[in-house]
Amino acid sequence: MTRMPLGAAAVLSLLSASPALAQTLPPAVIVVVDLDRVVNESAAGRQAITELQGRIQALQARASTLQSQLQAEASAIQQGQANNTLTGPQFEARAKAFGERQQAAQEELARTEAEIQRSRAWVLKQITDAAQPIITQIMREKGAQIALAEGATIQHAQSISITNDVIARVNQALPRVSTTPPPPPQAQQPSAQPQQQAQPRPPAPRR
Repeated sequence: MTRMPLGAAAVLSLLSASPALAQTLPPAVIVVVDLDRVVNESAAGRQAITELQGRIQALQARASTLQSQLQAEASAIQQGQANNTLTGPQFEARAKAFGERQQAAQEELARTEAEIQRSRAWVLKQITDAAQPIITQIMREKGAQIALAEGATIQHAQSISITNDVIARVNQALPRVSTTPPPPPQAQQPSAQPQQQAQPRPPAPRR
């Protein structure tokens, strides 16, 4: 009778037992959350959207004003160049000033747009941070082991969505958010170099 190696016998015993082990695992309970709805439909999200829309409209109005001013200045320069009332050094100085104003306008608009983007990110962080423990609590209540973002699913039954519950509890926990983000961390200034101590002078040679 041929003996089976001990290692092979152990592997076969584990393989034969694996179906039984798998049957002892309970089926996973899954819940689905639409975080976009939580952000956009919660009271804090609606309040923040209203404030940010006001800033966006102000930015658009400022951009229109700057564009009109620059167009008027460009037309005046072109007209002066055409009728020879703006030539030589005077033209060069006017054109240089126009370029500087144009660059300043672009930098102003870019800076304001970046501030709005930072505000959006700050609002999103506040709401999602508030939603995380709420999602965890609802998972415990429903005995769920997995929470999926709705965007990660192809199809799902509406019965496993907890979005409405999350929105309702976020409204209670976080009715408002700030649209003013904290200032960005400042670059650390290089520490001052320690002052070197004066070295003792060698004694004068004896005569």
